[in-house]
Amino acid sequence: MNNKDEYDYVIVGAGSAGCVLANRLSADGKHSVLLLEAGPKDTNLWIHVPLGYGKLFKEKTVNWMYQTEPEPGLNGRQVFQPRGKVLGGSSSINGLLYVRGQHEDYDRWRQRGNAGWGFDEVLPYFKKAENQQRGADQYHGVGGPLPVSDWRHADPLSEAFVVAAAETGIPTNPDFNGATQEGAGFFQTTTRRGRRASTAFSYLRPARNRSNLRIETSALAQRIVFEGRRARAVEYRQQGRVRTARARREILVSGGAYNSPQLLQLSGVGPADLLKSHGIEVVLDAPGVGNDLQDHLQVRLVTRCAQRVTLNDIINHPIRRVWAGAYYAAFRKGPLTIAAGTSGAFFKTNPRLSTPDIQIHFIPFSTDRMGENLHPFSGFTASVCQLRPESRGSLRIKSADPSMPPEIRINYLATETDRNAFIEGIRILRKILAAPALKPYAVEEIDPGARVVSDEDLLSFCRRTGSTVYHPTSTCRMGNDPLAVVDQRLRVRGIDGLRVVDASVMPDLMSGNTNAPTIMIAEKASDMILEDAR
Repeated sequence: MNNKDEYDYVIVGAGSAGCVLANRLSADGKHSVLLLEAGPKDTNLWIHVPLGYGKLFKEKTVNWMYQTEPEPGLNGRQVFQPRGKVLGGSSSINGLLYVRGQHEDYDRWRQRGNAGWGFDEVLPYFKKAENQQRGADQYHGVGGPLPVSDWRHADPLSEAFVVAAAETGIPTNPDFNGATQEGAGFFQTTTRRGRRASTAFSYLRPARNRSNLRIETSALAQRIVFEGRRARAVEYRQQGRVRTARARREILVSGGAYNSPQLLQLSGVGPADLLKSHGIEVVLDAPGVGNDLQDHLQVRLVTRCAQRVTLNDIINHPIRRVWAGAYYAAFRKGPLTIAAGTSGAFFKTNPRLSTPDIQIHFIPFSTDRMGENLHPFSGFTASVCQLRPESRGSLRIKSADPSMPPEIRINYLATETDRNAFIEGIRILRKILAAPALKPYAVEEIDPGARVVSDEDLLSFCRRTGSTVYHPTSTCRMGNDPLAVVDQRLRVRGIDGLRVVDASVMPDLMSGNTNAPTIMIAEKASDMILEDAR
């Protein structure tokens, strides 16, 4: 490899968005594409086993393993922030749930001046990406790169949760990604025949042998090189050497909600005072870069189970554990196909709301912290997640050194609306867990426990135990206002030849899991980029 190489497009980050871009931009053979990934190839066995996300939660070889600064709303605790550092990015280590959000999320984006981003306009890209196991219909597509599948393990607890929700008045919903999100049902996952389908698997693997696509791993981007206000090249470090890749057309930053604003700031695009304080030459004073950080907080309720039907019972029993592994190896079914939610629900904490503001993830196991050992007793977990938090945070570089983690401040529970949503969400969840369908299973609430009932005590529990659902967004927000970082075609405002394509461009956090929307964004961006190249 020469020290200086030139391509039509240089993509920084081979994650949920970057792999999509690499596939689509190289598909017609007309454009040369370089894809840079800071992490390794996706050869770790646990990447491909759905339940393996628990093993990867703190696996530093494939995980950036970020931490927030002390969070004032969470009693000064730092919150662990796993992010994928491997081909496929976070789609290689996430909980696999395929949830698009609400139609109203995207219509809200359009109403805020982002033309082309309403639900009717993004739906074709969701369908284009999708290979839906259930077949095509008004809302779903087949034949796309991304497999979307039903769960391959019968679990009485997860089924009982859906029935229990119906008993409390929450309707059963067979498709959270269909006509409406509201209701209780089963999550679909980005899996194919019981194996994880990351974007590295779905998009990059079919394209990796194209002569016009080059993939470089263990390649950490150092900075974007500008000529005036045009992005011209990317400097990256690989095997101890700093290399330069020039872009004839565009540089596409797809590092995610943390790494994309970090790279822009390291390159001189960001708040001028911050950049000057670290000795970085200011290319463009863009105070919005790193602003508006949003994330989903979750608060988990743990219940002791009366029957030995939980994953705790399988993992903690040597014979059952071996059986589960053998069964998965033979049939790609069983407990090892469990994602980060089996069944769940979307509901409103206030009838005056037009759409649900709470998501419940139900899983048939329990633990003190994700990524740690399961409880020694039979237990299951249901978590409350507020879908549209008002709290806003920021990301700032701490140094001009690209290898130093950035300063992450999310400001969880900073507003009264956010705090009240969790209090009411826990109360509604408790009604579900006490419904007749779960009576044969639910013995007692372990955490927070029956004594925690007042608003003050419930909020205290949220502050003491709340953690992330791993959905950071909006740090390079799309819009037309002075703090917006990219325009509606995802071009960095005030800079030529540079776009950001990932979850960081979302105008605000959508009402669900962020992986499917990020893939949609990259699908739509690919079309825009190719249109602009004509």
